[in-house]
Amino acid sequence: MDQNNAPTTETKRTPRSQRLRFGIAAAVVAAAAVGGTVTAFAVNNTDGQSATTTSAAGAKATGAGAEGPLSTKKSEIVDANGKKVVLTGVNWFGFETGTYAPHGLWTRNWESMLDQMAKQGFNTMRLPYSNEMFKSSAKPNGIDWHKNPDLKGLTPQQIMDKIVKGATDRGIRVILDQHRPDQYGQSELWYSQSLTEKQWLDDWVKLAKRYQNNDRVIGADLHNEPRGQATWGDGNPKTDWQLAATKAGNAIHKVNKDWLIFVEGTDRHKNEQFWWGGDLQGVKKHPVKLKEPNKVVYSAHDYGPGVYNQNWFMAKDFPKNMPAIWDKHWAYIKKQNIAPLLMGEFGGKKTAGKSSEAVWQNALMDYLKKHQISYTYWTWNPDSGDTGGVLKNDWKTIDQNKMKMLSKYQTPLLEAKKGK
Repeated sequence: MDQNNAPTTETKRTPRSQRLRFGIAAAVVAAAAVGGTVTAFAVNNTDGQSATTTSAAGAKATGAGAEGPLSTKKSEIVDANGKKVVLTGVNWFGFETGTYAPHGLWTRNWESMLDQMAKQGFNTMRLPYSNEMFKSSAKPNGIDWHKNPDLKGLTPQQIMDKIVKGATDRGIRVILDQHRPDQYGQSELWYSQSLTEKQWLDDWVKLAKRYQNNDRVIGADLHNEPRGQATWGDGNPKTDWQLAATKAGNAIHKVNKDWLIFVEGTDRHKNEQFWWGGDLQGVKKHPVKLKEPNKVVYSAHDYGPGVYNQNWFMAKDFPKNMPAIWDKHWAYIKKQNIAPLLMGEFGGKKTAGKSSEAVWQNALMDYLKKHQISYTYWTWNPDSGDTGGVLKNDWKTIDQNKMKMLSKYQTPLLEAKKGK
């Protein structure tokens, strides 16, 4: 590995003091800065940091579904034939960092990475990016060009084209995730000092056009982990994430009506805080309603004690207390048949043994399976500092304990295209 090109692990950031005035404060994951750390955190009257839903219980996932655009039917994602589709995938980050390319290509070939991802049974890939990668000044780096000669000379967008086509050729659906405005960090709102709302919208429209002929690119995760200033349903155009998501979804659908619109939660409801992107209680009174019907999927992020040791992880009845917490913050959306859910991020280093982190991960996995909730696990990358990845630090070896847990709940991939 080229030490000069490869990112280093990001250190954890301390949450802002104003969060402390709330009873249960929290925040969650920002993936990988120049080093791919998930910095998810929650606080409860102390400084700290680190990086579901119930439908018919026990319903069986029906598999990959047919080709063609996806839509929603009450609490389910369905294919063009109305057949239920459950997404059971993984995140692969890097485009949002200073490499402007997926991480790990400094040590192996991008196609071998996707071959291994498909072999492990992931039928969906959530692909984070930053808007900075679309600028002419963004130059891909951290890539071994001998192992990836076909990427040499390409722009970040052209590398994304390769990754997207490679994934979808292998039967893996793709969700694009606006993870950061630039390589330096996440933003509380969908716009920032380096990214205007107009540019955020324009970039989404361009991506929706660019991939409109690939039915396996299924949609837009509009903004990663709204928090801080972000509100839900208060009508303030500068902070109301529900309004902004509606605007973005409608703009995307003007050029590509097929895409699902994935809308994450905020970090709080009234005076109660939760994980960044994890609280969807505002949907009860203020759902996202688009002009194009049946296209909204809500997405929550949820993390365990390895990221930050919330009070609920230390409760006497842990983990039996967890379903009520999940139900309250996001799972009720599927439980009450309001809309489908995607658990867009969850993860942790420990999945085996009796540690609270391992117990929590397995409890959440069982909960997702029981209620047939789609997910994209955080993360494929081993260089997420708070969670590690499905791959071990050599970027080749599979963490068998993690795959043992994840394989309990996986639905089939789409059929690979010829030659894959």
